[in-house]
Amino acid sequence: MKENIGTIARSYTVAFHGVEAKRIEVQVALASGLPAFNIVGLPDKAVSEAKERVRAAITALGLALPAKRITINLSPADMPKTGSHFDLPIALTLLAAMDILPREQVERQFSLGELSLDGSLVPVVGVLPAALAAAEADCGLICPFACGPEAAWVAAARVLAPRSMLDLINHFSGQAVLTEAVAGEIKGLDDTRDLRDVRGQEKAKRALEIAAAGGHHLLMLGPPGSGKSMMAARLPGLLPPLSPIEALETSMIHSLAGTLEEGGISRQRPMRSPHHTASMAAMVGGGRRAAPGEISLAHNGVLFLDEFPEFPRAVLETLRQPIETGDVVVSRANAHVRYPARFMLLAAANPCKCGYLGDAARACGRAPNCGADYMGKISGPLLDRFDLRIEVPAVAVSDLARAPEGELSAVVAARVLRAREIQARRYEALPGICTNVAIEGDVLEQVCTLSSEASSLLLSAVEKFGLSARAFHRIQRVARTIADLRGEDGIAKPAIAEAIGYRLAF
Repeated sequence: MKENIGTIARSYTVAFHGVEAKRIEVQVALASGLPAFNIVGLPDKAVSEAKERVRAAITALGLALPAKRITINLSPADMPKTGSHFDLPIALTLLAAMDILPREQVERQFSLGELSLDGSLVPVVGVLPAALAAAEADCGLICPFACGPEAAWVAAARVLAPRSMLDLINHFSGQAVLTEAVAGEIKGLDDTRDLRDVRGQEKAKRALEIAAAGGHHLLMLGPPGSGKSMMAARLPGLLPPLSPIEALETSMIHSLAGTLEEGGISRQRPMRSPHHTASMAAMVGGGRRAAPGEISLAHNGVLFLDEFPEFPRAVLETLRQPIETGDVVVSRANAHVRYPARFMLLAAANPCKCGYLGDAARACGRAPNCGADYMGKISGPLLDRFDLRIEVPAVAVSDLARAPEGELSAVVAARVLRAREIQARRYEALPGICTNVAIEGDVLEQVCTLSSEASSLLLSAVEKFGLSARAFHRIQRVARTIADLRGEDGIAKPAIAEAIGYRLAF
């Protein structure tokens, strides 16, 4: 840390650039001259208004600002500063410059939080990335009381979570020392929905298991009421819990979005289900602060798009790049940020506008052209990125009348976990690859060793049906997952045949 020079006091906070928290030095100088209070360093409206909140909060403590020229500099000055979380670091550094707080201790602190006019601290978003930045700088972190359990997940940072500025002053003066914040609870898997509740649809359940085991993208096509949404709701129960690294990575995104509840981190993989009226900014991310969108909030989890063709085509086309790269770049006039976006895409669609294309008694008069027009809203390149495509027919009355049967979600989840563990061992030395859906190039050739019969069948299918190179590789990935579920090292003909069947369903 730099030495104090004259009447300049310093502390640190962060500015958010995607999921990255960049260090900002808060400098306060008290100089002779006409009384003034200026904030410089490219602040937005919320930061510029901080001076009024800080002034009122300090007055509420029974203190008065010095009759001097107060200058607050947020360095580096060419980086945009947005958000109300700059209130606390500005107030903290100003009190240090007034010699109310010890400068040496304040200089070793990162802080963020919004101030109320009475001096109490209001929760803000992004505390978890800020705690990581503080830990990297070997500094402590000060944040509002409600944010303490979230920040304390970064054990390397000493986190103080006062309720008000008065608590902070009492702590530094030794009158009432604050205890360090304690990390919030790890939330378990509390979903009680079971795959056994779905009557019939054995082929769809099998496809759901394969998708969960390999992280593959799945498209379900069927009439209304056939159970597509019901099965989608049970997919999270089949997925293995997040690893500690994945949980922290996912929680950082949700911290920026302000969706972490009571500082708790969940080990359950997220599932996002945006409505088909969602805008491009809501899906990809954006807005004034270039906030993360649905595809980033689904990172390490599932993005479920019901009524898939009803989404605006421009919104759907934005999914193509994140599916391939695992991240998304949000470009705006005042921001250019990158968010992680590795998700399973699960989509459901009716075969046509009315949904009864296959039922001669109920289909509309435009059949079958209505089906082609409706599914034509999905572009060929996007459709080509689905590893699994299945038809979900209407449930037979006999299936509805039977008692629930079939495997429990726990049984299927155990097989999925074993397959995921096989993949984890296989790709342990390959960064960025956790499941079969991500393998490509030389790695794909090394791990997808096909028997002569399987290779012959695959080449024949590609030639006969005119499949693309992408389809050729994705069939191999799905077959690799099927073989993993069976515990087989190589890929035999039955695995390739099943994978091809999912590719040619429609």
